[in-house]
Amino acid sequence: MKKYLSFVLALVLVLTSIAFTASADEIKDLRAYETIAREMETWCYHYSQAAVDLNVLSNFYDHLLTNDANGALVPCVAKEWSSPDGGQTWIFKLNEGVTWVDYQGNYKADCTAQDWVTGLEWVLNYGKNQAANTSMPIEMIKGAGDYYAYTKELGEEEAKKLGTEKFLEMVGLEAPDDYTLIYHCVDKLSYFPSVACYNCLAPLSAKLIEEIGVDGYFGADYTTMWYNGPYTCSEYIYQNEKVLSKNEAYWNKDNVKLFDTVTIKMVESVDVAFQWFSAGDLDYIDLNQANLSTIYNNEGNEFHGNLVEARPTKYSYQMHFCWDKKNEDGSADTNWNTAIANENFRLALYYGLDITDYLARTNFIHPLSCQNYCYTANAVSVNSEGKDYTQMVRDELGLQYDSEKFVRADAAKAAEYKAKAIEELTAAGVELPVKMTHYIMGSNQTAKDSADTLAQIISDCLGDDLVVLEIRTYVSKLNTEVRDPQLASIYINGWGADFADPVNFLGQETYGDDNAYYSKAYSKINNATDKKLIATYKEFTDMVNTAKAITDDLDARYAAFAKAEAFWIQHALTIPWSYEVTWKVTSINEYSKIYTAYGNQSERYVNWETNSDLYTTEDYEAFKAGK
Repeated sequence: MKKYLSFVLALVLVLTSIAFTASADEIKDLRAYETIAREMETWCYHYSQAAVDLNVLSNFYDHLLTNDANGALVPCVAKEWSSPDGGQTWIFKLNEGVTWVDYQGNYKADCTAQDWVTGLEWVLNYGKNQAANTSMPIEMIKGAGDYYAYTKELGEEEAKKLGTEKFLEMVGLEAPDDYTLIYHCVDKLSYFPSVACYNCLAPLSAKLIEEIGVDGYFGADYTTMWYNGPYTCSEYIYQNEKVLSKNEAYWNKDNVKLFDTVTIKMVESVDVAFQWFSAGDLDYIDLNQANLSTIYNNEGNEFHGNLVEARPTKYSYQMHFCWDKKNEDGSADTNWNTAIANENFRLALYYGLDITDYLARTNFIHPLSCQNYCYTANAVSVNSEGKDYTQMVRDELGLQYDSEKFVRADAAKAAEYKAKAIEELTAAGVELPVKMTHYIMGSNQTAKDSADTLAQIISDCLGDDLVVLEIRTYVSKLNTEVRDPQLASIYINGWGADFADPVNFLGQETYGDDNAYYSKAYSKINNATDKKLIATYKEFTDMVNTAKAITDDLDARYAAFAKAEAFWIQHALTIPWSYEVTWKVTSINEYSKIYTAYGNQSERYVNWETNSDLYTTEDYEAFKAGK
């Protein structure tokens, strides 16, 4: 296959079009924010599968490839890539001069091809990484599944002792010299290079593991990890702030525009962030319903002329169910578990809830631009006719986009399913109304207002005789306080693609799979006992596996996945919820940022166009038009 030199040329054109000499209007020290409910859970880059971690960690690591502001793949550490056999073998040629530094910027080691070998061995070693991020390489790279199984059978302590010798015997990855990598795929996979933007194929220095040990890397913090990317973390105060500093040893610093520092302030809620922004202490603000309404409806407001609608994020939000919920004493919540296993109960929720008012919490002006029809996000995959994969799913479901109404809601169907659910659940001894427990951070007023809105929607749409929302709070960490002890009935979570294929989403929900993130961490489907529910899950899993096996015909692959996804939604195994299309007041041109529907490159603070003055509504209209 012809080398992707066009990408190199495109990158050169992009880079040379940027004026790297700072003007008086450019921001040199960016002031950002995040809510404390989204504090990082781990610093171990190869282990994390959560945006709260990856949005930060992606700034500390350079991958083989990255993306540009239009989502195209462009060179990063790999200066070129090619396939000599139509997509089954992929060769990456690396740049020289890439180095690892510590958090203070001190040189630690050269970054070479061997570091990608060490990184993939870590990911596939069950004893080191506990199955995290394994689904992509297992499905794509020869021998990856065999090596994962080998390490799992070996036992944790013995697996931790492994280097890369056995790995290289079993897995289709070669590093013939310091600056060449060769991946051998299971078949012709045209989308394989898109995986090179995600952390399952990130580099890891064996010298770091020698220095801090396997357990030390799994439990790393910002002071013990190494950095080969554009920034280091120079300061971190839990639930207070993170300071990212420009990596002065960064190999590509002469070709990209970086901030001197990026300070990420942790705040209790968007309302608190708005107070910081109004005081001049932040460079942008995402507006919630109340703040947006206040500014939008008052032409005299100081920010009225600066309202801009942001680009949609890559995340597709769903209402996820827990099939093995526990009470606070650790006993099974039989009432909820029985109810949610009932398909009529789930379909009453699916067809009954018109969540327009909930979407307005994110986008008061155009709430229906946030409505979601599918599990997979838009723009992840496109077939040979140019049809987006999600349109294929909508075709299967018979749902077409409508900007004037919430399409899924159907009062007649909801009433029918509700009546059946009440009859069946009563016969099963379920106490009605069913309590659907939803947890929010106690200090987050925005989350409370959204939860109250959802409770009212459920009451208005379905009455109070089938299900009621029970709102509870946690203190600081959802995963340890709620998810791990299995206390929540539902989660409203967003998921983004790791690479350009629908399996990113559907593969997280399969039955009996260690590598299915949502099945293992959230839904606990493998603990379920309801035979009908399990049978439905197994049928879905078979459909996903059938689609995964199609590697030589992408149109057929996408069509098979679309049928599996439609089956999933028709049985309301999750409920498609929303897209994140917010309004902002900002000094950042989002159309200059990396923008892609997959991977974890979108939050890298690289080549951002900024202005110390706020951009106007007209400015953003011009950015959107490409002017």
